[in-house]
Amino acid sequence: MPKVTPIQPATAHPGSIPAPAGGVQTIPPRKIKIIGVPLDLGASRRGVDMGPSAVRVAGLEPRLEALGHVVRDGGNISVPLAETKRSGHQSAHYLKEITETCARTADVVEKTLAEGMTPVILGGDHSVAAGSVSGVSEYYRRQNQKIGLIWIDAHADINTPQTSPSGNVHGMPVAALLGLGPEPLANIFDYSPKVDPGNVVIVGVRDIDPAEKENIRRAGISEVYTMRDIDERGMRTVMEEALRAAGRGTAGYHVSLDMDWIDPEDAPGVGTPVRGGATYREAHLAMEIIADHGRMLALEVVEVNPVIDEHNRTADLAVELISSAFGKKIL
Repeated sequence: MPKVTPIQPATAHPGSIPAPAGGVQTIPPRKIKIIGVPLDLGASRRGVDMGPSAVRVAGLEPRLEALGHVVRDGGNISVPLAETKRSGHQSAHYLKEITETCARTADVVEKTLAEGMTPVILGGDHSVAAGSVSGVSEYYRRQNQKIGLIWIDAHADINTPQTSPSGNVHGMPVAALLGLGPEPLANIFDYSPKVDPGNVVIVGVRDIDPAEKENIRRAGISEVYTMRDIDERGMRTVMEEALRAAGRGTAGYHVSLDMDWIDPEDAPGVGTPVRGGATYREAHLAMEIIADHGRMLALEVVEVNPVIDEHNRTADLAVELISSAFGKKIL
């Protein structure tokens, strides 16, 4: 394989770049590639396959370009239709098709990084992360570096086929990335785990299945911040600690944002809404702090469901949050 030069994550620096229209840009411009993964095989509620289109319609590309970034839309990864496939074993529905989709996603993400571009992945359900994070991990593994993972979600997504009460694979990607299973999903690129558990941070959880608590301990994840932690300690403290843990000894971190992390009052169109989530401003603050640190290697936003949304509000918010993660400021 030809030698590739590692992409260098953007870093904050004194003296802001001249601000283009659309918001003050305080981080160096990036080359960004948008990758849609309209996968809805991992959940029982249909509709998140339209998430990538909804986010594009909400103006993602021009909003990022207005911040000074160079943006290319890479289109969508091909995904089989549920109606044309058998669901398979009850403990992990559509596992074969999801693994194949995630493997294709991993290849595209790895190649995007090799091209010197920052991947922005639009889901689909959260099982896509087993592919996107694998792609980032593989790229940096080839540079003899490891990555961190910031998992921002109402759910821990660390069930296995043995512990899942539903058999829905969108509740399993963290388990797959840490080598707990399911095995086909865990072994994309033929190695596991994809991320050291000491560099995995879960932020904003408020709905964890009983067996997942044991899986968190089994996996060795030490940094889990619930909504109570955010309530008591504040978003800034939580995010600063989270980014330090994910960044310790790594090239940077992949940020995986499930829109159900945000309270349904502000994000009604999500796959699995749970009351008591982050507020509109808390969500923006989290993304702004990520931008300030400048070590984000890739970003994905998942579980936007236009079928149950209100006037595309959730997709609009997704675009706003992505913009904040890429440097948009209030002033």
